[in-house]
Amino acid sequence: MANSDGQNNWSTLDRDLNRISHLEQATMFVSRPFVGLGVALVFILLAGALASFFIGSMHSNMVVIAAAGIGAYMAINIGANDVANNMGPAVGANALTMGGAIAIAAICESAGALLAGGDVVSTISKGIIDPEGIASAETFIWAMMAALVSSALWVNLATFVGAPVSTTHSVVGGVMGAGIAAAGFGAVDWPTMSAIAASWVISPLLGGVVAAGFLAFIKVKIIYQDDKIAAARRWVPVLIAIMAAAFSSYLALKGLKKIVKIDMQTALLIGLGIGIVTYFVTRPLIRKQSEGLENRNKSLKVLFSIPLVFSAALLSFAHGANDVANAVGPLAAIVHVSEFGDFAAKVSIPMWVMVIGAMGISFGLFLFGPKLIRMVGEQITKLNAMRAYCVALSAAITVIVASWLGLPVSSTHIAVGGVFGVGFYREWECERRARKNAASRGVPLRIAPEERRRRKLVRRSHFMTIVAAWVITVPAAATVSAVVFLILNSLAN
Repeated sequence: MANSDGQNNWSTLDRDLNRISHLEQATMFVSRPFVGLGVALVFILLAGALASFFIGSMHSNMVVIAAAGIGAYMAINIGANDVANNMGPAVGANALTMGGAIAIAAICESAGALLAGGDVVSTISKGIIDPEGIASAETFIWAMMAALVSSALWVNLATFVGAPVSTTHSVVGGVMGAGIAAAGFGAVDWPTMSAIAASWVISPLLGGVVAAGFLAFIKVKIIYQDDKIAAARRWVPVLIAIMAAAFSSYLALKGLKKIVKIDMQTALLIGLGIGIVTYFVTRPLIRKQSEGLENRNKSLKVLFSIPLVFSAALLSFAHGANDVANAVGPLAAIVHVSEFGDFAAKVSIPMWVMVIGAMGISFGLFLFGPKLIRMVGEQITKLNAMRAYCVALSAAITVIVASWLGLPVSSTHIAVGGVFGVGFYREWECERRARKNAASRGVPLRIAPEERRRRKLVRRSHFMTIVAAWVITVPAAATVSAVVFLILNSLAN
């Protein structure tokens, strides 16, 4: 009897311990988001402290300090949402682990923002709103503050629901909405807005076409060859050289501008030279890496994994240079107006402002990025190393060209457009090959509706959701920005 009671007691204790164990696991699971939110809040407060250190903490500077905190919040959201487009393909293709992707992206994003992130800032902060249409410097400050708040809130919401929206869309819509609320439709520089809007349409189309073109090239020149390994030895070094040439041209043109001024022609010649050197360096490396590989498609993935990592790093560098403007453009304008009282002059970007943008992107990526990295890399269409390389290289080249032109294009549209381009190209090619096989047998191609749905290689639900999010971003950000501006302006007066 005593023994039976003892067993019952032990059984009860085991059940209680199990409950405690489950409770601890649940507590740890629930507390993880709060850890990220806590770290993000600390960074936002540090950004405000950094601003007060450089400009002073007098009452007149409190607006700038608040703007620095909001700019840090926006940068965190950019890292959480946009950077998924750079690293998603590499993670989806299993070329990088999540930790490796986050480490590489954080380094390259920061380098791009600090070395080459100045040119697009003037377009974001000044090119959308005509300063002459704004009544006063104080009104302009409230407009920029409203743009920061609205765009940050919208991107935060999109990240929470898992939609890879454009932070460039968000901030441009925010600036436009605040400008309209401040001084009517005449305050917006509509020719500039038209050019930017055109680039939004061109970006995903160009990204998709270039990615599909690279994939078609790889299929024709490598995959469909009888000796796939020999073909890879011939063409993979060429693809790596193209990537090196693009990166070198971009770095020469923008990354070295603080040291020496280099024009477009010289930068392209530098890129061509480095591309040629890269080809001859990587050729024996690829040959050595390909030794002993079987003559099948799966073996080719090994040869594309390292180039994919480099192309993802290149895209992160270009993204940091291009999208840091979204976080620090309005902030830089606020700092300039507060310091000089003149919002018509050329805006110079203080280094501490650029540091807030660069560090914020890295923090956002580390704390909240994995969710959308998996979304872009795994849930839209199936990616392997070759397809992901095409997406990354296409996105990098398109972002570089856009940054040369000074257009604040959306890296989200470019990269996701590349993913869609690869998926739709594979669908089209499968259909074409099936028709060709049917024609060779002299029979018409008949595919059952169920089979046709099964052959769709791009998830249509994700496609429609993402496109809908893209369409609604500008009006949503503009509406929120207008409301925030009216509230801030009424409180100030």
